[in-house]
Amino acid sequence: MRKSPGAGNKTMSAETGNLCGLHSFKFSGLANKQVVGLASTKNGKKENIILTTRHKKESKSNVPKSLYLEKGIKKAPKKGAAQLEKALGAGHYRKDLLDLALAKYAKINTSFKKKKLTVKSRRAA
Repeated sequence: MRKSPGAGNKTMSAETGNLCGLHSFKFSGLANKQVVGLASTKNGKKENIILTTRHKKESKSNVPKSLYLEKGIKKAPKKGAAQLEKALGAGHYRKDLLDLALAKYAKINTSFKKKKLTVKSRRAA
């Protein structure tokens, strides 16, 4: 849990599988049987988007190492959105979080874009 001082500040959470990072039952990766998490990872210069879900077999839920499944999501907007739609919506796996997952996917995807430097000519007066 991440608590910030002050009135009206929401308690945040840094657990695996928490889509919005809010400390609530709806988004919790520990309290729910079905978990959804989106995160960006960096391996050297390569940046990836990872979808975290929970293993379907009950026998794996007692082993912390194999509890979560991580799947790479494509960075192309149409293909990545289709992958999320298939994983969450079509598979009847947390349809309620599909819109939030698509919004977070778009934010992660735009964060990968580098700002272009524009060099102004010194010769032009």
